[in-house]
Amino acid sequence: MAKIYIKFVASRLIGTLVDTTVLWCLSSFIFSTYFGHYLVAPSISFEIAVFSNFLLSYYWIWHKRISTKNKKTFITRFAIFNISCVLGFIVKMTFLLLFEKLFGWHVVFCNLAALVISGIVNFVLAEFVVFKKRPSIIEPVNEMESLKNIN
Repeated sequence: MAKIYIKFVASRLIGTLVDTTVLWCLSSFIFSTYFGHYLVAPSISFEIAVFSNFLLSYYWIWHKRISTKNKKTFITRFAIFNISCVLGFIVKMTFLLLFEKLFGWHVVFCNLAALVISGIVNFVLAEFVVFKKRPSIIEPVNEMESLKNIN
């Protein structure tokens, strides 16, 4: 589990870079209102980072737990991953807005502090929900399902 967690942290640092870069661009060049800076821009940057994080999770971190890789499993796992990330996003936004109100920090600093807290939530959901270890009995069922698509 330590190896998985280290990969998770590394991938989320990449996601944080993506999130922060997109957020900075949007809040600096696109949006000029409080609503744009603190709600719209973080929402857009979040979703772009989610996709980046999912790709790293699916193909690098938890790839051994996915016995069948096809469009259906990719989309299904992405949907579940996205939902779990939305829960983490709610945590992130709560703390982002809280830090802004309490400390008056710039949105980027509020976002970074909130990402630390929401990162823990995201790891727990990814490890135990999205990419949890499946009983070995499911593996043959997944393989049978993939054999149907051979024709």
